[in-house]
Amino acid sequence: GHHREGNTAMNAPATFTSPDSAADIKANVRIIAEEIRDRDLSSEFEKLRKLPQDIVDKLRLAGVFRMNMPRSWGGPELNPMDQIEIIETLSWGDASVGWCSFIWADSGIYSGYLEDAAARKLYPDLDMAQSGWVYPGGTAEQVDGGYELTGHWVFGSGSNHCDRLAAGFFVAKDGIPVVDATGRPTLKIALAKPEDFQLLDTWYTMGLKGTGSTDYIAEKVFVPEEQTFILGDKAKRPGAIWARPDHFLRKMSGVPLGVARDSLDRAIKVLSDKVDRRTGVAYKDNPIVQQTIADAEGKLGAARAYVFESIRNQWAKIEAGEPLTERERAAVMISRQQAFQTGRLVCQMMFDLIGGEAVYARAGFERQLRDMNTGCQHIVAQSKTLQSPGALLLGSDAANGDFML
Repeated sequence: GHHREGNTAMNAPATFTSPDSAADIKANVRIIAEEIRDRDLSSEFEKLRKLPQDIVDKLRLAGVFRMNMPRSWGGPELNPMDQIEIIETLSWGDASVGWCSFIWADSGIYSGYLEDAAARKLYPDLDMAQSGWVYPGGTAEQVDGGYELTGHWVFGSGSNHCDRLAAGFFVAKDGIPVVDATGRPTLKIALAKPEDFQLLDTWYTMGLKGTGSTDYIAEKVFVPEEQTFILGDKAKRPGAIWARPDHFLRKMSGVPLGVARDSLDRAIKVLSDKVDRRTGVAYKDNPIVQQTIADAEGKLGAARAYVFESIRNQWAKIEAGEPLTERERAAVMISRQQAFQTGRLVCQMMFDLIGGEAVYARAGFERQLRDMNTGCQHIVAQSKTLQSPGALLLGSDAANGDFML
């Protein structure tokens, strides 16, 4: 069977419910988030530069990795709104936990691009963690029955704990790049076991230290043809999750939304009890403090509402089999970028508002700020990402070719 029930070695909290639905998984991750929020992860991350094993085990048992597994396999096949909420809850506990979780839950998405028999062989369990970089970091020589893959990939978030690792590559035949019908190089993605690659110890960073987003390399590793696919191709599986190639990114907004929520919650708690040393006035009675908290709530609330509205609209159209309008397509991308930028801004506002106390690791604010600054370096969060949806809204041809749209 798919479900790892009764595996006491995994140390499942007695309070976990069997992860068969969105409600079950949400209840489970709430328990994890509250537990990790009270834990000093800063010092653990400094040492490990990846997530502690016990957290990974709990995420697996909670059902986080199975979010995109299909109903035909007994999976929950969750809609993106539920997935964003789950990632948001985990990120409220810790940004690195939320970040790894949104990537590990891609296992079900990837499996949908393979023939069902090959997919079941590669993903024999519903609760498998997927990592990897889909952009071409290597070249693979066509050989009998598959490819020989060589390359160097970056940002392999969660690869230290993953069950399967993805790697984008250019196809070559006798050392010469193979081009498609349009004359472009053929770009494919290989799915293999992490043991087929060498993970490099490269993750020394400003933030998101617990994600273990290391580089990884391969040297002439054989990957069977049936474990490779082209991202732009139609998925082999029906279902709204696989209808558009932006599926990997939909749940990502949960990270900044959750981290910013945590920052605001922590700030409100600190400020409720704090008194200004110079004036003796309680911070909660200070008009500037009151105004800043309300301002931050408004910014986060607006960013969050836009994320959920744009995803709901997209999802409704996909499920109905209707084409998306230019504005609907643009909104998903813009709201995601805005969630990251607003998330960082809210964390900065809270850091500034708390003052000197915020620089201490124990308070959590400095880690949130480092995590958000690091997260905002991801391509989806950068300002230049807005060019494509902007071009789309204006009817410019420059929007074409962005697979995220």
